[in-house]
Amino acid sequence: MARPIRATISGQALRHNYGVAKRAAPRSKVIAVVKADGYGHGLARVSKALKDADAFGLIEPEYAVRLRESGLSQEVLLLEGFFEARELPAMAAASIATAVHSEEQLRHLEAFKGGKLDTYFKINTGMNRLGFTPAAARAALARLQACASVKSVTLMTHFATADGPEGIGEAMRRFNEVTAGLVLPRSLANSAAIFAHPETHADKVREGIALYGATPFSDRSAESLGLKPAMTLTSELIAIQDLAVGETIGYGATYKAAGALRVGVVACGYADGYPRLAPSGTPIVVGGVRTKTVGRVSMDMITVDLTPVPQARVGTPVVLWGEGMPIDEVATSAGTVGYELMCALAPRVAVGEAP
Repeated sequence: MARPIRATISGQALRHNYGVAKRAAPRSKVIAVVKADGYGHGLARVSKALKDADAFGLIEPEYAVRLRESGLSQEVLLLEGFFEARELPAMAAASIATAVHSEEQLRHLEAFKGGKLDTYFKINTGMNRLGFTPAAARAALARLQACASVKSVTLMTHFATADGPEGIGEAMRRFNEVTAGLVLPRSLANSAAIFAHPETHADKVREGIALYGATPFSDRSAESLGLKPAMTLTSELIAIQDLAVGETIGYGATYKAAGALRVGVVACGYADGYPRLAPSGTPIVVGGVRTKTVGRVSMDMITVDLTPVPQARVGTPVVLWGEGMPIDEVATSAGTVGYELMCALAPRVAVGEAP
């Protein structure tokens, strides 16, 4: 028999969340970001659910080609661009668009004679990871536009603080200064900017974490943004223990019962992708009732307080995150973000699809 832990991916929720971005940025095309195997949801599953999306963005060249081979005709964009010049022929043949963020990529495009590519010219406006600095951008852009291998150019940047109080003012000042007078398409907004900074919507927005039903903000819930969880991770109670006052639970004996305590054991642990650093008190839903974890997360098990769920029995269903238990709350309790939990789902977890 299989362990009861299971992840269910909702195509309906994915389409709903894509629609939320379309409504928030009605004059822009929406690029569905499906990197990291669709944020752990499965690239094939997500692209099938979003077969009518305006465009797709990811970072893995081989997966970009796979999307094209699956029959998708929309734009497919490599958000980090190509990594080696030898990737360019296959990209040109499959009409894969590429970000251009470095001198090395620019030189490879100048030398490439095997076809034409749509390009996204990335300007570093403060993230300081990828992109041409404002001082170097205009000269690099002129070279890119002169490349015989370039079919089109879209201007792009990525905001470091669109989700925080710093906002995007300084980044936009730098971007506007560099691009003054240029009549080219623009792709600026990430998930946070889609909701918080409509002035950045421009021609194309990039919906990442919001597509999967989690919030890009620390102070605004996914529900308040109108988003629905696309992944629900469920399991069951596989044992129940009755503890006397003073007894401890799990490795390290880190949790001591202050009184008589009924504890449920859930078939899920860090080997399934649940965060090991989630402390006692992390929210969880047992039998439809919200309760909390107690003790350390083990490789294969989690222990939970059954005080609010006196009717719980072996086999009672558990929601670890998703429908009824926001992934962002679990992530916050564990000192991380919903992105990490989604992407950390382990291969041994059975995955199914909801409509």
